[in-house]
Amino acid sequence: MSIWGAEDVERQRLNVFRMEMMGATVHAVETGTRTLKDAVDAAFGAWMNDLEAFYVLGSAVGPHPYPTIVHEFQKVISEESRRQILEKEGRLPDYVIACVGGGSNAIGAFSQYVADEEVKLVGVEAAGHGLDTDKHAATMTKGSVGIVDGMKTYAVFKEDGELAPVYSISAGLDYPGVGPEHAYFKDSGRVEYVAATDEEAVQALLLLSKTEGIIPAIESSHAIAEAVKRAPKLSKDEIIIINVSGRGDKDVAAIADYLEAKK
Repeated sequence: MSIWGAEDVERQRLNVFRMEMMGATVHAVETGTRTLKDAVDAAFGAWMNDLEAFYVLGSAVGPHPYPTIVHEFQKVISEESRRQILEKEGRLPDYVIACVGGGSNAIGAFSQYVADEEVKLVGVEAAGHGLDTDKHAATMTKGSVGIVDGMKTYAVFKEDGELAPVYSISAGLDYPGVGPEHAYFKDSGRVEYVAATDEEAVQALLLLSKTEGIIPAIESSHAIAEAVKRAPKLSKDEIIIINVSGRGDKDVAAIADYLEAKK
């Protein structure tokens, strides 16, 4: 059984349909904000109530050992990118940029470069409608330290200490916390965390689609947006690796609606 927030089921209808075609049972959570946080809560609850259940968590969040397990599987991303960039360019990149929600793709993209201090690592959160609004999911840019889903990390809280609702055009980034390893990287200064708005991400998606024929996921487009901001300030010899963590077929309908609403 796969547990999703009902809002995310609508935004990711194509992915959900593919899963159901292959035999998965998808349960939509209607409580709370109906997004990833509520799906995680429901999954933990289902797991605790069924001693025969095995909980598979896809992001680098939650209590130990889940963040470690996800890191170990996801590090193949940076193992491959490191090997390929050395083969093609003969040196390491100057920047590695990845989007950050819970943080699984970014932890994989950064893993094998952490010890290389000359490689700048940049995580890009969802600024949504803007960091000066309450419609964002920038947990490290705007959040504070607390306990979320069994981990001590950065999260967005309300004044009463409860988790605040978060927002992003991307279903994969609207989580009110972040993996604890990212919190460590923020505090240690090893990774720089910034944010990109919905509009910046959409424009980055359109740019890559038109120039390269690659339709990136809207999550990944947040990282592309940051690279687009930085590239004009760099020399032509500097190398940026952008982790395009997914394909954008699933997002086409949502992007079409977004662009139509702007008219």
